[in-house]
Amino acid sequence: MSNKKILPAFLLCFFLGAFGAHRFYVGKIGTGILQLLTAGGLGIWAIIDLVMLAAGKFTDKQGNKLVQWR
Repeated sequence: MSNKKILPAFLLCFFLGAFGAHRFYVGKIGTGILQLLTAGGLGIWAIIDLVMLAAGKFTDKQGNKLVQWR
């Protein structure tokens, strides 16, 4: 399990997903920069990440699932 929580990542993705803020939060700096430069993959990439976060399938840089909502 990661030490990062889903709720902050979800909120960052919801409000700042086009800037890749949630990816910077979980340590995925490279893909965060790509999202920043492409406006979240024209929004599509950010929406996919939002769905993955809501489903609990999003991982941190080491591949560990984020800590649940509770």
